[in-house]
Amino acid sequence: MTIKITAQQLSMRFKQRVLFHIPTLSIGPNDAIYLKGDNGVGKTTLLKILSGLIKPTTGNVVAPNDTWLHRLFPRTGRKDVIYLHQSPYLFDGTVYENVVYGIRYQKEEAKDKRAQVITALRMVGLETLADEHISVLSGGEKQRVAMARAWILKPSILLMDEPSASLDQESIERLVIMAQDLIDRGSSLVITSHQQNALTDLCRKQWWIKETTLIESPLLQVISDKELDKTYASSKAN
Repeated sequence: MTIKITAQQLSMRFKQRVLFHIPTLSIGPNDAIYLKGDNGVGKTTLLKILSGLIKPTTGNVVAPNDTWLHRLFPRTGRKDVIYLHQSPYLFDGTVYENVVYGIRYQKEEAKDKRAQVITALRMVGLETLADEHISVLSGGEKQRVAMARAWILKPSILLMDEPSASLDQESIERLVIMAQDLIDRGSSLVITSHQQNALTDLCRKQWWIKETTLIESPLLQVISDKELDKTYASSKAN
């Protein structure tokens, strides 16, 4: 299932500081969006609002069947919108236990669930470590485990917060394979990153937060920061 989420008059304020005010935005099926901006402009905050982890100061996020309101309380073991933190939380257990956790409510035989987990781990190159404790993994390997756990749920929208930070080239390429597979299945991605790489190259739209404003590029290619500056200057002039 694919969904579309929209937001209107979305703003976030911390005391006297306004992070952003966004009149409207939307994420639809097969969207792949590169979210950019300097440190502290609110990229992570925006992703958490869209994922339902925190509430905005004003505005709302609308999704079919109140998906946004009930996202944190899955009834079927599947989440329609998943937020992948740059420092993912992993449980004190094996690699397998961390990945299978996402499908624990599915009505399938244990052997079938294990087959799904091994498939996910194979895609990130960690199938041989399925029964190892999570503590033996490197930081990059833990990020790949978190991606496998998200992928196995087949989310409609995956929000990825600096997923390639501190990753080597192999790890980035593994994440690209999973991200592309989700896009091919009809999922949408929003990716934050300070550097353009193979993951951001998957994106065909760009959001840019600058001085509390969200600039959207509907182009079929990611435009440069120079072009974004021109767009921003033009929006202020008008």
